[in-house]
Amino acid sequence: SHLLLRRQPIHSSSTLCLCSAADDHVPAAAGDGLQPLPRKHNYKPTSQTQTPLSPEDKVRILELSLVAKRTPQFPGSIFVQSPGDADVASSLPPINTLFAGDVVDEDMLMRAVDIRRNVTTEIFREALMKKGKFGIRYATNLVSSLADFIDYVMIEAAAMKRLPEFSHSSFNLRAKTVIQESEVVPLIRWLKHNSQSYIRIGKLISMTKGNLKSIRLLAEWLNSVRVRGEFLGSVMLRAGDNIFKRSLEELDEIVEYLESKGVRSEWMGYVISRCPGLLCCSMEELRTRVAFYVDMGMNDHDFGTMVFDCPKALGFLTLEEMTQKVNYLKEFGLNDEEVGKLLAFKPELMCCSIEERWKPLVKYLYYLGISRMGMRKILVVKPMVFCIDLESNIVQKVRFFQDMGIRNDAIGKMLVKFPPLLTYSLLKKIRPVVIFLMTRAGVTPTDITKVIALAPELLGCSISKKLEVNMKYFLSLGISIRQLGAMIADFPMLLRYNIDVLRPKYQYLRRTMVRPLLDVIEFPRFFSYSLEGRIIPRHKILVENRINFKLHHMLASTDEEFERKVAAAVDRRIRFESSVKARTVSGSLLRTCSEVVPRDSESPDCSNITTESSYSGSEESISPSLTESTI
Repeated sequence: SHLLLRRQPIHSSSTLCLCSAADDHVPAAAGDGLQPLPRKHNYKPTSQTQTPLSPEDKVRILELSLVAKRTPQFPGSIFVQSPGDADVASSLPPINTLFAGDVVDEDMLMRAVDIRRNVTTEIFREALMKKGKFGIRYATNLVSSLADFIDYVMIEAAAMKRLPEFSHSSFNLRAKTVIQESEVVPLIRWLKHNSQSYIRIGKLISMTKGNLKSIRLLAEWLNSVRVRGEFLGSVMLRAGDNIFKRSLEELDEIVEYLESKGVRSEWMGYVISRCPGLLCCSMEELRTRVAFYVDMGMNDHDFGTMVFDCPKALGFLTLEEMTQKVNYLKEFGLNDEEVGKLLAFKPELMCCSIEERWKPLVKYLYYLGISRMGMRKILVVKPMVFCIDLESNIVQKVRFFQDMGIRNDAIGKMLVKFPPLLTYSLLKKIRPVVIFLMTRAGVTPTDITKVIALAPELLGCSISKKLEVNMKYFLSLGISIRQLGAMIADFPMLLRYNIDVLRPKYQYLRRTMVRPLLDVIEFPRFFSYSLEGRIIPRHKILVENRINFKLHHMLASTDEEFERKVAAAVDRRIRFESSVKARTVSGSLLRTCSEVVPRDSESPDCSNITTESSYSGSEESISPSLTESTI
């Protein structure tokens, strides 16, 4: 408004017109001359030629002509210093005389405008305090953020001078009329009731450019689509100036189209609050944006959940930026459908910068020895990794693992094996788990790197709800802390199983299989096998065939290998039993020969029988003993 006033050409006629509009108490001139001043007791006639006023006197006269409050008077005052007095028009010199002549002082004119602006500010502040019941501090802060609206009131009040009903009205009255007709005070009270700050209220009123009713209409429409009251101001501000120019029918059309594409009506308020720019899109542009995602294989359900999770993915970026990011994701070996599923699962990827976020991360992962397929797995399993900051999150965690003694290639394998590791907090999650394993679970410093490298999933477990509970259970079985640490080093995933899974397996081992606790300590992977699917069926096979294996040979083999082992063990058992039976028969024959003395002609050759029996028995009795030792 300041610039608009300065850009107007300054002529004597226009200046006089402006000054006559500014002089609210001086009647219009009759004929060619000015209306004569009435005589008063303290008025002294002067000559026709008056001495020119100084700039200070001119400013003083301008201030007195627009003063809003009565100032104290004293006997012998020359001018009446309140526009509310009846004789104020006759006591003050005509303001027209301040700009007499063909040459107009531009500085004086701008001083007059500044004085008019200050008076308008005082009138508006007084209206806020009296009609709006606002405190003086809040009213002062609010008026300071409404400079554009103050200029609007000032210009409208000056323009009302041309209307017949306001031709003889003072500027103060016209300014109050403009403020009252605009209903700005009730609007401010309503916005403040909806948790809007005075700064936001000032910006909203300035954006309307005088059309204050559009604020209430738009706010009521936003309430109808479930936008919460505290977000009304932010939605209208972030949507831009164009939002107040759109009709309610256009806004309803946008909402109905989004609902037809899978965005639920109860989600609409949240979506608009997160991305108000959707309300400023044309229907053609909105259809193009929706088709961009639908063409990648998204159905209505996936598209609706994507918009709910990240509304900016639909209305914040340009179509060119969206295309560039999708093409970059395809370089990891993903097709259109896989990219569509990825964006439906993690739409926040569309809000990440390629140059600032993705390219530095890819270079760093390549430095750790991760191939493109490994990066593809990280992207598919945990796409959040491509959204977090590299320096403040990923680099610090990698340095922590390097300080533990883990090699870079092993760290790369850890990240590919368990991508969520990069999203955990170093101070609240990773370091406490490492300290717990070394101080309470019995893992030695030499084995901790092996445990973390083989089972990075342990770093994602809760200490109080998972690790400590499992540790106490194993200690309750009679396992010492040193033995538990060795078991964890041999099988780090031991602490990740639920107690409800561990207890039935241990009970079956001790009660049904009748195995000692030492077998579990030597082979902790026993708890990783299914009780119903592998342990019980194979134990029954061993019992039926009357053979026995160690837990490692019993469980750590495929079905074909287990069948071959069982067949070999059964064959050795049969040969062992036959050799034992042969020795028993030969022993009974020897006892028979010693008890009965036969004739010389009929005496059997017992020496040959004994020799053959002992030979055959000794030959077959070696293998069973060797077999049992090997088993």
